Amino acid sequence: MKALVFQGPGQTAWQDVPDPAIKDAADAIVRVDAVTICGTDLHIVKGDVREVTPGRILGHEAVGTVVETGSDVRSVHPGDRVLISCISACGRCRFCREASYGQCRGGGGWVLGHTIDGTQAEYVSVPFADLSLHPLPDTVESHDAVLLADIYPTSYEVGVLNGQVGPADTVVVVGAGPVGLAAIATAQLYSPGRLIAVDLADSRLAAARDFGADTIARSQEEPERLVEELTDGLGADVVIEAVGVPETFEMCARMVRPGGRIANIGVHGRPAVLHLEDLWIKNVTITTGLVDTRTTPMLLRMMAAGRLPGATMVTHRFELDQMEEAYDVFSRAGETGALKIVLGAAKPTALSPVGR
Repeated sequence: MKALVFQGPGQTAWQDVPDPAIKDAADAIVRVDAVTICGTDLHIVKGDVREVTPGRILGHEAVGTVVETGSDVRSVHPGDRVLISCISACGRCRFCREASYGQCRGGGGWVLGHTIDGTQAEYVSVPFADLSLHPLPDTVESHDAVLLADIYPTSYEVGVLNGQVGPADTVVVVGAGPVGLAAIATAQLYSPGRLIAVDLADSRLAAARDFGADTIARSQEEPERLVEELTDGLGADVVIEAVGVPETFEMCARMVRPGGRIANIGVHGRPAVLHLEDLWIKNVTITTGLVDTRTTPMLLRMMAAGRLPGATMVTHRFELDQMEEAYDVFSRAGETGALKIVLGAAKPTALSPVGR
């Protein structure tokens, strides 16, 4: 089969690789019907995620069709259309029993495209299939559902829930890429008083407006001063960091009010300065987190009911074999206006990919 393979910092290739196989009775083989690229994938390609070694197939979010299952799999069957979660869960370790699946110590957590081969391929082997695959209703299109593999649960759990967004809060979302837009969309479930989006790109700020931001601010135009003016000098109740660079995290710390919350979603590849000389006296709460995907079933029900924006976030579509072109477009989002990119098979192949 073909897959996108990481070959070292700055290098990937769409190339032939061995077909996946059932290695454990809890595994499932899934034909990839729709897959997307995450900002985390860009961090990996840059070399920011040291655990990802050359030879790894990238990708951790997709929608597909089950081809084969191990003998222990009960909840999905060959022919089922499924959402592949970015998080795999053994279901037995302490963290899984607490629904902290992202911290799984039984071989799960964020493994796809990280420590095992991922979803940017024609087929993928998914571990712990009963807990890592979600059957999809016919009413949810694949290009909508793929947004539930990572960005919606990540934004909701690590941003909105960790930030404890509440009624009448002033909420600032720094970074209006896909994760930031999903944070804006899901923050509205808690009736904040004001939603402010901050970004460098006009196209993303326009999208933030469409997703529900009340106010937009260019990051190069002192958004801290705007927040101060809008809050009578107090600062924001909640600031959500959705970029992953030191400058934006430090900006968030300057915008939060005493007693406020900073919820960091961004994947950071470099150290950021934590100005405790300013923050120690302000009772500020800072949270970090890897998504657990415990809310994915609820978010899937919301999308099926038309309560979450779906494909309006998808700005570009490609065939699977255009993976390298898609990466180029996504990596130059400021020029291309790319938000979420979805790639799909032009024509589904037979359900027996590996010569069995």
